[in-house]
Amino acid sequence: MFVAHNFIMAVAQLIDFILTVYMWIIIGRAVVSWVNADPYNPIVKILYAATEPLLGRIRRVLPMSMGGIDFSPMVLIMIIMFLQSFLVPTLTQIAR
Repeated sequence: MFVAHNFIMAVAQLIDFILTVYMWIIIGRAVVSWVNADPYNPIVKILYAATEPLLGRIRRVLPMSMGGIDFSPMVLIMIIMFLQSFLVPTLTQIAR
């Protein structure tokens, strides 16, 4: 029984860590888009490759008529915060 508890707790902590790292990657991408960085920079390429699949899906759903401001990073960060507030504690409670 304690093996299942430890496994579920480890999965919850890993999910929390991955979501936190991904949130910082999204913030980095937003900052890079504000300063108009070199698109051929390897770091910029990694940021765009890591975030564009999810941000592109959100952009298809959100209207872009809000003054030309891209709200997709903020929406994705809110989704990540929801998952951290719901999924991680739920897994932790299941482990108990």
